[in-house]
Amino acid sequence: MIEHDQGATLMKGNEALAEAAIRAGLQGYFGYPITPQSEILEYLTAQPKGRAGVVLQAESELAAINMVFGASGAGARVMTSSSSPGISLMQEGLSYMASAQLPCLVVNVNRGGPGLGTIQPSQGDYFQATKGGGHGDYRLIVLAPSSVQEMADFVFEAFRLAEEYRNPAMILADGALGQMMEKVILPREGSLPYPPKPWATTGKPASRERNIITSLFIQPEKMEQVNLELQEKYRRLQKEVRFEAFQVEDAEILLVAFGLAARIAQKALELAREQGIRAGLLRPITLYPFPTAAIANLVPNVESLLVVEMNAGQMVEDVRLAVNGQRPVSFKGRMGGMIPTPEEVLESIVQIAERTHTEQVERS
Repeated sequence: MIEHDQGATLMKGNEALAEAAIRAGLQGYFGYPITPQSEILEYLTAQPKGRAGVVLQAESELAAINMVFGASGAGARVMTSSSSPGISLMQEGLSYMASAQLPCLVVNVNRGGPGLGTIQPSQGDYFQATKGGGHGDYRLIVLAPSSVQEMADFVFEAFRLAEEYRNPAMILADGALGQMMEKVILPREGSLPYPPKPWATTGKPASRERNIITSLFIQPEKMEQVNLELQEKYRRLQKEVRFEAFQVEDAEILLVAFGLAARIAQKALELAREQGIRAGLLRPITLYPFPTAAIANLVPNVESLLVVEMNAGQMVEDVRLAVNGQRPVSFKGRMGGMIPTPEEVLESIVQIAERTHTEQVERS
């Protein structure tokens, strides 16, 4: 349970996240500026010396993630942040850290893509974040905030999960959440304890063997064993699934959306209810592990599903796997930095409702 201060503060999402990282006991930040997340680096560098630990602007995103690798290997609580193309440059290092079983926090404030893209908000990095964006069989722990409050709170949760499971964790946000200002009640400083890290390279006492941190395993038998250990860890991670459900008890149309798109979908749900359409919403909070079972459990009670995303259709594939062909799954998305409006989503809901009604009449 996260402990919070008493009063609320009006803060920008990126700055609330940076302040929360300090309060979570950040010992090292290594990053490189890129819009729309540069305020994280700017906020941390503006702090009094030592308050945010070691803060360094690296020469590139490649350098930053390898600095994170080294500091994490020495047992430090460390993080980096970037936006879409910068995160792409970090994929090799993240694959190394996952194999070496090192904890860290990576923040991706999505911008429109592919390519260099725009500086506007997007959710186009879902595949990269949840499917292992680099080489090999690995996963990141992925949390998707939908408010400035969660931008702050998820820092504590991400560090906790990363250190408990010895695995990189990612906060997958977007440019709008990073830039918008909302009231936030900040987590209380010092309320996230440091767990013991007996595996860290902090010097070898005579009482134990050497700690060796590596992702290089030449023998295939050893590499397979490492992979099996990772897969077992990912199975244990399934107990960390988090999601939020709105008005699903009597829903005929189930919306599924994450992050900023979930806020838009929730407003569309309210508009649909005003028209007598029984819509509900499931918001995945952990994108990995994904709430597959939660969606599957709702499928028998609904007529249809609509997935809303700010991309060309990525999470919709995981929803379709959870539905397993039992109900039709539609998709509504905007791309390249465009944000769907509640009215646009409502239009899709109305079309589904009309189509479902027609099919029911034809069957009868």
